[in-house]
Amino acid sequence: MDVTVEELLATARAELDRLAPAEAAGAQAAGGLLVDIRYAALRERDGTIPGALVVERNELEWRLDPLCPHRAEEATGHGLRVVVICDEGYASSLAAVSLRRLGLRRATDVVGGFQAWRAAGLPVMR
Repeated sequence: MDVTVEELLATARAELDRLAPAEAAGAQAAGGLLVDIRYAALRERDGTIPGALVVERNELEWRLDPLCPHRAEEATGHGLRVVVICDEGYASSLAAVSLRRLGLRRATDVVGGFQAWRAAGLPVMR
């Protein structure tokens, strides 16, 4: 059955308990892993979030799968709270659902992405 990208996104988001930027900052402060999947040009243009793990989208599953030999050291187990952030909160929803399929059942994303994070006055490093 063919679906549109809008339908795919709506289905993904129905599975997630998405976080507002302040909630994502709280999850990070409580030990959750904030994962920035924006590509380098956006990080260079807008800055980065202190303490966020940078993993570009095309490597995400390999770096976050706790069972993968190529995982990031931060990918400590399937119970880890993972909060994915992209530029505006679209790609991150699809990415979070992909992580859930790998068993990271607490994965979610940030409503509005990095742009909402910055607009909320949350920390950004240039």
